[in-house]
Amino acid sequence: MIPQEVAALITGASRGIGEAVARRLAQVGHPVIINYRSNDAAAQGVKHDIESAGGQVSLAKFDVADAEAARQAVERLLEAATPIGIVVNNAGVAEDALFPVLKQESWQRVTRTTLDGFFNVTQPLVMPMVSRRWGRIINISSISGLVGNRGQVNYSAAKAGLIGATRSLASEVAKRNVTVNAVAPGPIATDMLSPERAAEIVKLVPMRRLGTADEVAHLVAFLASEEAAYITGQVIGINGGLL
Repeated sequence: MIPQEVAALITGASRGIGEAVARRLAQVGHPVIINYRSNDAAAQGVKHDIESAGGQVSLAKFDVADAEAARQAVERLLEAATPIGIVVNNAGVAEDALFPVLKQESWQRVTRTTLDGFFNVTQPLVMPMVSRRWGRIINISSISGLVGNRGQVNYSAAKAGLIGATRSLASEVAKRNVTVNAVAPGPIATDMLSPERAAEIVKLVPMRRLGTADEVAHLVAFLASEEAAYITGQVIGINGGLL
């Protein structure tokens, strides 16, 4: 059973999918911790909306790719009275380019944000979850991590690596009632997808529309619930039939 009250830490939650996840988890009763890197105004706006709706929310500003900053931030969060029982690794960036002209900095920023970010945030939270014998780790991957995508070698590599980490960690902690799953969205209507690119992609989606951040958030909330207690090590697509 879910402990009496656990908090949910969502990385990259000042906008897009992360914001929708934070709102949804707050709606179902979890105190939420919104991680973000730089956009104070956006983060404060999400916090205000959640509090106005009766939810509990706090902000945690740090770059998940910065190991020391993440360590210090998570250590502070672990001192709170309400334990973190849910972590949603959503923070990510996209810097697309065809591989022959892909810059090393773009490779590093994309892979480090996703993979180092997963490690930096999740590792210090695992043993407390194991000790409580309950936890939910949900990683936001991508359809690009399953099938690859032209011009996204760095992004696809990062998201595929996250899937491997999901499956391996799930096998390590399953007997302690800690589940680890990945959600792999297809094209979702967020500001990471330009209108021009969206128009091209919609033609390929069997449902002929983009997904919404709220639809992803509902799936994440299910995986964080007790109803999903026997689901672990899975990669769940949400893509309108694209894959």
